[in-house]
Amino acid sequence: MAAGAKSETTRQRLVETATALFRTQGYERTTMRGIAEAAGVSVGNAYYYFPSKESLVGELYRSLQDEHRSRALPLLRAGHNLGEHLRVILQANLDVLGPYHSLGHQFLKTAALPVPRTSRYPVHSSSNPAADLPQDAAQVGRGKSIAVYRQAVQAARPQPPLAIRDDLPDLLWLVHMGLTLFWVYDSSPGQARSRRLVNNTAPLVAKLVILSRLPVVRNIVEDVVKLLRGARVHD
Repeated sequence: MAAGAKSETTRQRLVETATALFRTQGYERTTMRGIAEAAGVSVGNAYYYFPSKESLVGELYRSLQDEHRSRALPLLRAGHNLGEHLRVILQANLDVLGPYHSLGHQFLKTAALPVPRTSRYPVHSSSNPAADLPQDAAQVGRGKSIAVYRQAVQAARPQPPLAIRDDLPDLLWLVHMGLTLFWVYDSSPGQARSRRLVNNTAPLVAKLVILSRLPVVRNIVEDVVKLLRGARVHD
């Protein structure tokens, strides 16, 4: 097996092993040493690929974002209304996250906060595979989610008002994160309440987008957009 393929296989084995241990014995009780032993690699080798448990969660989160994107995009249909697009994207998110509900709090931390590098290898070392990983899973996940919502906006009919069209994907991502937060704390069987909330929220958001053409609603939406743009300056 080529060195590159072997390296990727080891990384994937570590992620899969960590995920299994997180789900069976809990995040707090799982250690990097335990992950390394279960994966059949040395502790030093485990740290060589991932500097911490948080970075393993971040890698899992990124892979789930990729899976969400691959599931959601084929469900978007040109000519469908924005509410339907929003519903299928949000439901696909719950489908992907569902098996990992026990890791919800860690996903939330990963999605909301940067994961600091704590590797004992130099950050820019060419010999450290961890140096090639995205530093901030939050930015990576946000970018991928916003790209999906951008496609949903472009394909929707009728088109959202021009005044908010460019900023709408970011606003929809905020809705996405709000519903993800609800899912994290949803103790109902199979997180059924989260799914009901998605089904009720999607058409409501779509109606608000259409109503933003009205002067009173437009003024409120424009204020929200201004706040969002101001936040981007500090990203």
